Amino acid sequence: MTLPTDPAPHPDSGDCLPLRAQVLLLDMDGTLIDSGPAVERSWNQLFAELGVDLDFGPEQHGKPARQVLGEVLPELGEEQLAAAHRRVEQLEIDDVEEIVVLPGTERLLAELDAAATELGRATWTIVTSCTRDLFEARWARTGLPVPAGLVTADQVARGKPAPEPYLLGAERLGAEPAASVVIEDSLGGLRSGAAAGSPTIAVTSTTPAGDLAPLADALVTSLDDLEVRVEGDQLVLQRRGL
Repeated sequence: MTLPTDPAPHPDSGDCLPLRAQVLLLDMDGTLIDSGPAVERSWNQLFAELGVDLDFGPEQHGKPARQVLGEVLPELGEEQLAAAHRRVEQLEIDDVEEIVVLPGTERLLAELDAAATELGRATWTIVTSCTRDLFEARWARTGLPVPAGLVTADQVARGKPAPEPYLLGAERLGAEPAASVVIEDSLGGLRSGAAAGSPTIAVTSTTPAGDLAPLADALVTSLDDLEVRVEGDQLVLQRRGL
């Protein structure tokens, strides 16, 4: 099956919830944890060091670092790009002290783990634009376990907004992309999930809701707006308390 690499925006921001699914595929930064200030500090320091007159913003969030560098600095050669990538990754790895778990993360993951026990299979994983080293530095701050099927940027040839990360996440959990709900906070991440053929939920933590809405099937302010239960052999994702 051939999937589009740049899906058309949703005609409106209607609410698809409640939604039945096999698994949830979760972005990390801005969805599960708040790393925004550290990300922006690191990138803006790199931009200043390289003499780039740009502030890190929504169009850069959610994409692999190497891809952002190629878009912002297309004139750099391969060795210069590699050096800039190493520099920004080290800046980000060194800046994890203020990272916190976002509201709803621990509860929703606990619900998903309980569902996994009931169903006898994995029910969620993380699909991130971080490399494995950066993922480990940030996720270690949460005290939460690393999920089976984790996808990091260095495990795919083309990162978000291409569909490959979310296609790989679904494959690793043995689920069809159409039955794998993607939860994201970034434009690039939503485009990636939609291109993979998955329903998408946008968290309005790092990007204005008006920008996210055309790319999402539903909007939430945080994972605290959502809850998961088991019905038959499926997950039911719904707004909390409804």
